[in-house]
Amino acid sequence: MFSRQGPDVPLDRQQQTPLRAVHPQLAPYVSTVSNKIEVLYNGSCQVCSREVNHYARLTEKSALPITYDDLGDPQKLAGWGISADAAAKRLHVRKNGQTYVGLPAFIMLWREIPQTCWLAHIFDMPGIHWTAARVYNHLLAPILYWFHLRRLKS
Repeated sequence: MFSRQGPDVPLDRQQQTPLRAVHPQLAPYVSTVSNKIEVLYNGSCQVCSREVNHYARLTEKSALPITYDDLGDPQKLAGWGISADAAAKRLHVRKNGQTYVGLPAFIMLWREIPQTCWLAHIFDMPGIHWTAARVYNHLLAPILYWFHLRRLKS
């Protein structure tokens, strides 16, 4: 829901006031969502699709201009300019023409959703960001990609 001040000021759904006013401690972490956000994910991955479906529900609940593109749709994938194989390796988020991949993509997405902006704050802290990026890039993403390759062979 948006305020009468313009289409880029998120509102608290219950109080119909700008979210920054209702939760001032979150003000630095709540984006104004002035530009469209696009998310590219692997819909054939059960873990990925479950998580992205959760974000999509939160997005719909908050009426945010975020679209979710499954890499299984060739037309949507073509708009990203990357191969299906590259897209299957990590989450991709595009905002203002810039593409974020991996943990930075999650952080960008979390910043835009009021219910998850606290995650962006935590995972953007230097020590936590460094550790989480290593765990995602060297453990989680390769495991999910390995399962993706197994599904393709089946």
